[in-house]
Amino acid sequence: MDFQDWVGRTETREERIAPFPANALAATLDRDDPDYGDGSTLPPLWHWLHFLPIFKLSDTNYDGHAALGGFLPPVPLPRRMWAGSNLTFHAPMAIGQTLRKVSTVKSVTTKTGRSGPLVFVNVGHQVFDDQTLCIDEDHDIVYRAKPSPDAPAPHPQPAPDSSAFSRAINPDPVLLFRYSALTFNGHRIHYDHPFCTTTEGYSGLVVHGPLLATLLLDLLRREHPEATVQSFAFRALAPIFDNETFSIHGSPGADGKTFDLWVRRQDGALAMQATATIA
Repeated sequence: MDFQDWVGRTETREERIAPFPANALAATLDRDDPDYGDGSTLPPLWHWLHFLPIFKLSDTNYDGHAALGGFLPPVPLPRRMWAGSNLTFHAPMAIGQTLRKVSTVKSVTTKTGRSGPLVFVNVGHQVFDDQTLCIDEDHDIVYRAKPSPDAPAPHPQPAPDSSAFSRAINPDPVLLFRYSALTFNGHRIHYDHPFCTTTEGYSGLVVHGPLLATLLLDLLRREHPEATVQSFAFRALAPIFDNETFSIHGSPGADGKTFDLWVRRQDGALAMQATATIA
């Protein structure tokens, strides 16, 4: 599989940042924020509710994603995962402003892993307010084949035993549905239980990777509500399903400005690992 023709492709989206998505996500995360309106600052990572690709229902693939092709390369592997991101927050984004997002396919790499072929796509995203750069993001996507039924079960690494602050999360289907709706994510693994268990072979509905990342940064904001997040990076390491609770954790570094953040599965496995810096 060679998709080098896609490297360097760009797309630009503009959007007036409306207040409804922020208010809806605040309610979904059980936050007690004042109402967001024009002039309010959009919290970090909440730009993921905006600049969303919109495609007709007739252009939907069997799994709820958009059909192959377009801006991203048409990788013919059925499982697509948001593997991680690295973000730098340069300037605030104000609700009510018209912002511009420029996305560029930076690399496409094909490898072979224990489960078969893998394709890694790295996309750069930059969000601007006029000429001011607000966010610089590197987004890693991995495509893979379905694991064979006789493949050995993966053994994720254990999560740390202790943390400075934490929250328990119950990933019920309502939470997953709300996040799917807010991000216009039709991927059936997040809301279609028979599809997950029968077609895909999962044990339950899959919790969104970006939702886990959002919960981690929300945890840090609850602990340090007056701080400004300067950077955030995360890697998804193991899936979480709606039939198991999980917990989110954080601990400060020696400088008090850098934080280790992670998601711990009910079985003790490390599901996501992240770092953040604040000012």
